Amino acid sequence: MTKDIRILDVLHLRGPNIWTYRPAIEARVDIGELEECPSNTIPGFYERLSGMLPGLIEHTCSYGERGGFLRRVQEGTWPAHILEHVTLELQTQAGQRTSFGKARSTSQTGVYKVAVRSRHKDVTVACLHAARDLVMAAIEDRPFDVPATVARLHELADSLCLGPSTACIVDAATDNNIPSIRLTDGNLVQLGYGVRQRRVWTAETDRTSAIAESIASDKDLTKSLLVPCGVPVPEGHVVANPEEAWEVAQDIGLPVVVKPSDANHGRGVCLELMTEEEVKAAFPVADAEGSEVIVERYIRGCEHRLLVVGGKLVAAGRGENIVITGDGKASVRELIDSQLNIDPRRGEAEEFPLETIKIDSDRTMQLLLERQGFNADSVPAAGRVVTVQRNGNVSIDCTDEVHPEVAAAAVLAARIVGLDIAGIDLVTEDVSLPLERTGGAIVEVNAGPSLLMHLKPAEGKPRPVGEAIVGHLFPGEDNDGRIPVIGIAGCDDTTRVARQIGWQLHMGGYNAGLACREGLFLDQRAVEKTDCANWAAGQRVLMNRTVDAAVFETPVESILGEGLPYDRCNVGVVTSIRPSADLERFDVRDADQVRNVLRTQVDVVMASGAAVLNADDAQVAGLAELCDGEVIFYALSADVDVVTEHLAAGGRAVYVREGSVVLATGASEQILAARVAHPANALSAELAAVAAAWALGISPDLISSAIESFESSLGR
Repeated sequence: MTKDIRILDVLHLRGPNIWTYRPAIEARVDIGELEECPSNTIPGFYERLSGMLPGLIEHTCSYGERGGFLRRVQEGTWPAHILEHVTLELQTQAGQRTSFGKARSTSQTGVYKVAVRSRHKDVTVACLHAARDLVMAAIEDRPFDVPATVARLHELADSLCLGPSTACIVDAATDNNIPSIRLTDGNLVQLGYGVRQRRVWTAETDRTSAIAESIASDKDLTKSLLVPCGVPVPEGHVVANPEEAWEVAQDIGLPVVVKPSDANHGRGVCLELMTEEEVKAAFPVADAEGSEVIVERYIRGCEHRLLVVGGKLVAAGRGENIVITGDGKASVRELIDSQLNIDPRRGEAEEFPLETIKIDSDRTMQLLLERQGFNADSVPAAGRVVTVQRNGNVSIDCTDEVHPEVAAAAVLAARIVGLDIAGIDLVTEDVSLPLERTGGAIVEVNAGPSLLMHLKPAEGKPRPVGEAIVGHLFPGEDNDGRIPVIGIAGCDDTTRVARQIGWQLHMGGYNAGLACREGLFLDQRAVEKTDCANWAAGQRVLMNRTVDAAVFETPVESILGEGLPYDRCNVGVVTSIRPSADLERFDVRDADQVRNVLRTQVDVVMASGAAVLNADDAQVAGLAELCDGEVIFYALSADVDVVTEHLAAGGRAVYVREGSVVLATGASEQILAARVAHPANALSAELAAVAAAWALGISPDLISSAIESFESSLGR
């Protein structure tokens, strides 16, 4: 035994589990001799911990009030509990705000289970290990570099987690009860399940045409399509060299803009060029950023970005010139750092609304400075205003200012190009007036536009662009992208129940996916013949775009070790509860603990769904009180007290009388045509499947046919 905290092992619970509906990390932690050292017995520990992480003051803990956790530390709590809260705080500091955590003792003295909500496994595990080191440093009164640790964790989170544009869409989907699955390590995400799924990739969707995206990437082609439809655009032409650029500039009339045909974020764009020297100097700058160079008429006014989603304007931002003011002492480079980059809204990560200005790597900026008679090392006179950027700075929300005719022009431009989500760049002196009055024009149509400028504008209020995109993909009320999901858990007969429910769905006309111990089945066809009663196989079913219903067998050990493969279900079946030697490695040793695991299956039943519970098992029947939806009991006989009471209250139950299956609702009974003569265990599984099919609205006649044909279906 030592005074140390050892992380023995870590489980990644990727779906709903015994701790929470959300993905979590469960660590088994040995605190050794620290079991005898609660926090109030360690001199100076409270002061050191609260000084290292001041944000812990926001943790309410069991007191339910600000400062609650630190109060627990003062009064005395154990290192495993402290490790939980420090892990949560480090996740928050890393930009992965979470609030759920639990620490519970096990049957082994000094060994605890610590569970925390996790948005990304690797980030949470890194935070857990960093938390262990921080807590030990506070215990042992050693220095610990919190800022460096947080910076490392933040960088890890930025590299592994969803970008802000995709994340805002996923968060909006979650708020609307739409499930999501991250399909790659990048930003490709599935919203919804099976046939009702949609896919997003940052601000592109599975409705975003590849042809439209190609058109938008070619600025000259885009303009050629917009002009015949009456959309105002600046006159311009593609040029091959600096000499041709100057010729076109003279034809169009000065001033002009020289820009790349397919770059973005304002890279390589030089504005308001007045002389041959300026035009020719701008050509290589634009050429370096795109495949072709365009010279077009300069439009006076401010740069604007209008976000169009599903044929509607949902947000708009305005740009401004970025300037510095000389003091007669500092260079341009120094003034940029002291006057601009010091702004807390600027940074390298995607979460910042404004980018860090880097003059040494920006040839466009250098050319702009040269036109004003400066370079990076020049020292502007006191009071001299120097412009360092003229475009690519859209950061001021102006959604409420947009004139309806301007909005209509933006929507028309997106429709002509064929984009369901588009960022429309236009230049105008006043966006509250029609473009024909201001001489404004649409200069670009962009596919996959960044949403960050609308989520975190430097000025003005954020706009709910994620909600707009989700509403576009899932129009109408109660459109949550879900298919019927049936989960089966328990200690007996779960594979047979799963196969029978799969057959009931097949007979009911569903193209059902089934993941169980006997394999993975698509519409009764075995596509995998290994044990598929696990999270990964379940996810494959939900990702299949042909599946319109899904059935999952989830063993108790799978709930404990990885969580359920779906977030909520329409029907949750629990067959039996009993302890098993196989569960002792999870420190689950008695029937009450098994019950606590299997309640997960009932907890995830939607309010519009049903829990199908075995009334012949008293502990299973007792789970009824935990269900948000309806409860349907099944039993070998109606002569079970819980069934009798349930029917008396108008509930539904399935049981057997004289060899026939009975569907009962209150005092009303319907006897199925099919006769059953199975052994008791097989009959119990049959009843569970019948109850599940009944809960899904499959007709009694089809249920009867399924009962009669199930055994022969197993050879298919």
